[in-house]
Amino acid sequence: MIPEELAGLAAWAETRLPQLIDEACAGTVRLIPFYADGRIVPLAELRRSIEDNLRFLVTALGSPQAPLDLAAPEATGRRRAHQGAPLPEVLQCYRICFTTLWDALVEHTRDDRRAEARDALLTAAGLIFRLTDQHALALTEAYRAATAELLVAQQQRRSALVEALLTGHPSPDAGPWEAAALLGLPSDGQLMVVAADTRGLAEASLPDVERCLGDHGIVSGWRLTPAKQLGVVSLHADQRDLMLDVLRETARARTGVSPPYRSLAETPRALHLAQAAVTGLPPGRAEVRMFSPSPLAALMVREPEEGRRLAEEVLGPVLRLPSEDRATLLDTLNAYLDHSGSAERAAEVLYCHQNTVRYRLRRLQELTGRSLSDPHGIAELAAAGYALLLSSDTAPKTTAPGEAGTAR
Repeated sequence: MIPEELAGLAAWAETRLPQLIDEACAGTVRLIPFYADGRIVPLAELRRSIEDNLRFLVTALGSPQAPLDLAAPEATGRRRAHQGAPLPEVLQCYRICFTTLWDALVEHTRDDRRAEARDALLTAAGLIFRLTDQHALALTEAYRAATAELLVAQQQRRSALVEALLTGHPSPDAGPWEAAALLGLPSDGQLMVVAADTRGLAEASLPDVERCLGDHGIVSGWRLTPAKQLGVVSLHADQRDLMLDVLRETARARTGVSPPYRSLAETPRALHLAQAAVTGLPPGRAEVRMFSPSPLAALMVREPEEGRRLAEEVLGPVLRLPSEDRATLLDTLNAYLDHSGSAERAAEVLYCHQNTVRYRLRRLQELTGRSLSDPHGIAELAAAGYALLLSSDTAPKTTAPGEAGTAR
């Protein structure tokens, strides 16, 4: 008896489909602002989707034993993901469709006192709730699968755009400015390149760094290679310390940062400097070092062989000292040069007396034959000091307190 009553309800609903579709469309547009203007999901497409949903339900009520065909909700889920429609609103639209049918069935049987009619309505309720759940599940799974595919495709594209900036070889029909615009890098910000060792083969050592920077309003794009995680960051000058703080909190391996620059055409050069900053860090240390903005430091990177020769020629007697003495003198030289030739400020970062700094500097001058009061002597000592900081095989093994994780 109940199947016959169900068939009767389904037949009645079939005759009312045009009206039910109109009611469901009106309710969707009224209750869900996302659908109201029809910009993302055109109203004609929304109506077709609602019609498919209601016909699916009515057909299932008339043939409850028939196998379910979930192709329609799966197609809708994929389509809405590609359109960028929010999933909660999509599911709410489905609930409005099903509620519209249920309310109509209740109203239709309100005055029917027969037990068969009541039992058929209860059976219809169970079917509608079960079908609603299966429908929503199929749609949600298809939506999420399509969203994952879109995210992967988007990430691959962003990675390719970052690669174009880092290598200086954008596509034939688009320059670096177009690539930066597609990455969302603001045109009025400073740019910096970040290079970090991977923890394992192609394993990011700056996990979730793009989101972490984005939480602070800093836009970036990233590329992961087997050995390096590379990023281009756009920020304002007052955000530099904040960016470095985020990197230090995130870094799980050696991380180098280029000096700031303005022209996108300089990105390959900035990458070279960021990678040089990594080289100057001890292997296995999760530190962040910003490359010095000094042109002299960049020159030493561009000519590494000459830099090593210069370091040996100028600082050779110091390099041949016992390791502890060598590190003490080199750290003192670095602190002195980093703080504008002030023994007082160098003493503060080295946690010693300023007279101790002056004594070490005199010893350094005696060993090298270069005077810190002679412009040529200062230039040669500074250049040699940069060459050491940027050379992994000759760099001092300690870093001045207060300067850890940075380069001059």
